[in-house]
Amino acid sequence: MWNDKGVPPQQSATTTTPAGRKLGGLDWIAIALAAVGGLCVATGLMPTSDASAIWHRIWPILLFLAAVLVLAELTAEAGLFTVIATRLARVGRGNFAALFGLCVAFAALTTIFLNLDTTAVLLTPVMLALAVSLGVPALPLAMTTVWLANTASLLLPVSNLTNLLAANRVALAPVAFAGRMWLAQAASIAATMLFLWLFYWRRPRRGGLLRYTPPPRFAAPDPVLLRVAAVAVVFFIAAILGGVALQVAAAIAMAVLLAAFCVRRPRSLRWSLIPWRLPVFVTGLFLVVETISLHLLNPVLSSLIGSGGGAAGTFRAAGVGVGLSNLVNNLPAYLSGEAVIAHANHTQLLGLLIGTNVGPIITPWASLATLLCYERCRASGVAVPLKKFMLTGAGLAVTALAASVGALLIT
Repeated sequence: MWNDKGVPPQQSATTTTPAGRKLGGLDWIAIALAAVGGLCVATGLMPTSDASAIWHRIWPILLFLAAVLVLAELTAEAGLFTVIATRLARVGRGNFAALFGLCVAFAALTTIFLNLDTTAVLLTPVMLALAVSLGVPALPLAMTTVWLANTASLLLPVSNLTNLLAANRVALAPVAFAGRMWLAQAASIAATMLFLWLFYWRRPRRGGLLRYTPPPRFAAPDPVLLRVAAVAVVFFIAAILGGVALQVAAAIAMAVLLAAFCVRRPRSLRWSLIPWRLPVFVTGLFLVVETISLHLLNPVLSSLIGSGGGAAGTFRAAGVGVGLSNLVNNLPAYLSGEAVIAHANHTQLLGLLIGTNVGPIITPWASLATLLCYERCRASGVAVPLKKFMLTGAGLAVTALAASVGALLIT
């Protein structure tokens, strides 16, 4: 549990990775979903032709996810996240308003360019450890990561799995996708900053502290690996903005950093670095959700979302995305909603996307990123106060949804 000041017990100033751990609850959920999905195909509930079509749609996404997660894991192992977080805290010079802006920028950019799950899994422990090193409450920094992992995931296809699906559906390359979503993304981040400051970062919410003590300079264990990690991340970002296929860009960046680890620190390379859980989870979820949609969900969602592609239809789709995400999870919510939206209604589809990206912050299971963040917090001895999380999350979800969909309609 967090103590009265929100500080988690016994955290070091360096981050740890989930590699080497035993199977946990989310692992078994992924395995169970894959098994149920296989049964759906084996029993004929999911036609083989539909299962084949799903596989052809998602295998490039799974390849990208695996490569980018290994890239992020090795980047954290090289110390890049910790170095950046420490330097940002030093730049803040003890001023909480400056620290707030810097942490928001760090979490938002990590989500935008390296995927929301990277923010949840790898940035969360860095932020919690940073709170300990600064002697400040951990809750504001933890909520910064868990909220922005969701609300900052609108700008690029790489930012969220749902974005990859939507970008393929509306045939938008990364730069064109960003051109369509930049104002909605800005509105979502602005709403998140407002709620973070009001409910978690103001002086009464941070234990009454006026200033914090900047941390000592953090030196990475291997400066060469640190530089290679930075180059790999910069290459990945430049490549996707330059139009290189996401899975190709992620695979090249991962291979470069992996080769550096083979030379410099081979002991850090373990079989458990292979990110099997998320691809297994996604594959099983696709099969299960598609089966349920075929037999049950499609008529209900068609009625709720409607067929209109105008402003009203876009807000309805976004609202359904928020509600369904917090009931079952944002990925099945997007998949189910996408199936009933007309192919020509691009704006309505992007409205659904906004709902399933910025809205899953009310219940802990609303997005995989939120679940992963909870897992990292528990591993550090931290428990999120559920009532406050849900109430403030509901307020932010409504506000960010209205602002983002309004911005989408303007563009």
